[in-house]
Amino acid sequence: MEKHRGFIKGALSGALIMLLVVVGCTKASDFMDIIISGNGVRIKQEKAEQAAESKLKKISRIIDQYYLYSDDVTQEDLEDGIYSGFLNALGDPYTVYYDEEETKEILESTSGEYSGIGAAMTKDTKTGEIVIATVYEESPAEKAGLQAGDILFQVDDHEVGDSDTEEVISWIKGEEGTEVSLHVYRGEEREEQVLTAIRGIVQKQTVEYEMKENKVGYIYISEFDKVTYEQFENAFNTLENQGMQGLVVDLRNNPGGNVDTVVDILRLLLPEGNIVSTKDKYGRTENYDCDGTHEFQKPLAVLVNQYSASASEIFAGAVQDYEIGEIVGMTTYGKGIVQELLNLGDGTMLKTTTAEYFTPSGESIHKKGVKPDVEIEYEYDESRPDADNQLEKALQIINEQI
Repeated sequence: MEKHRGFIKGALSGALIMLLVVVGCTKASDFMDIIISGNGVRIKQEKAEQAAESKLKKISRIIDQYYLYSDDVTQEDLEDGIYSGFLNALGDPYTVYYDEEETKEILESTSGEYSGIGAAMTKDTKTGEIVIATVYEESPAEKAGLQAGDILFQVDDHEVGDSDTEEVISWIKGEEGTEVSLHVYRGEEREEQVLTAIRGIVQKQTVEYEMKENKVGYIYISEFDKVTYEQFENAFNTLENQGMQGLVVDLRNNPGGNVDTVVDILRLLLPEGNIVSTKDKYGRTENYDCDGTHEFQKPLAVLVNQYSASASEIFAGAVQDYEIGEIVGMTTYGKGIVQELLNLGDGTMLKTTTAEYFTPSGESIHKKGVKPDVEIEYEYDESRPDADNQLEKALQIINEQI
């Protein structure tokens, strides 16, 4: 029981610190204002702490006495559970506590860089096999001889079998400079090959592009990470150098990402004026503006669907408000709020909602989304499984304006 009492004291203190962060006391001076504002506030706070500590002790005793698997639960698990549960009570799905492992993963995902081999993979829906979909140029995977279409059946001593894609990826990722053995089947003969890749720092490929017929450029953005701006700029300039006459930007299924990144990309397209503005709980506003130096004056279409969210909606909303392009597809997700990652100083982080954002016209799209100018739902065509009626519509719109 002494072990649990020690845990209760430490975990409760941590939970109370989290409370101060969540209710908005983000600065030490703010916290001190509350403490010294009157004995009444101090007394109420002390009573709340005592009541919470007493209840946690009772719960701890019950777990220790009755819970069947109590020996399998660590102090760290219980502490993380308190923090996560505390934030869940806010009812905001976007305010989340990240433990140390989750913090590393979220920082990696937002940076767009990781230590691995540089290959995208997918699970074949018919066979259940893990198939290499893309091998990044000049990546460790390419240098090892991995090819798109290879079927991965073993990583080091791990047999892929029925493992899900995320688990297989976790085997492949690792410390920079270390080796990983990739066992693959190649070609119709399913020739077995063993390839050795040396892990390195790889940029996630968040942008794909190609020139369509009639010199219509196409750029697909999967998410807005820190690496996305440079990738978009390279794609955009390459298409321009090839004589691009119009552009389709595809944001379908893009969940969003870094606000600064989407703003920087929009500065390559928009006229002079506001791109997006945010307002926090105190009414403080922040404006992101464009000087119009690179205004795009060719036909433009932006593809969106019901899974285009957050930064994707900032993009679509700005293009629509300035009437520089047609929004094509389905009404977007409707996430018009901003989250910030706050470092808790012990290898963990808190993501919390800090502001609401508004399009250049001052419109909030939260829980409403961006309604397309041309609404068209995706329809699967059995006779043409690779066909994309939404993209075809966007290309048609551009071609009519060229």
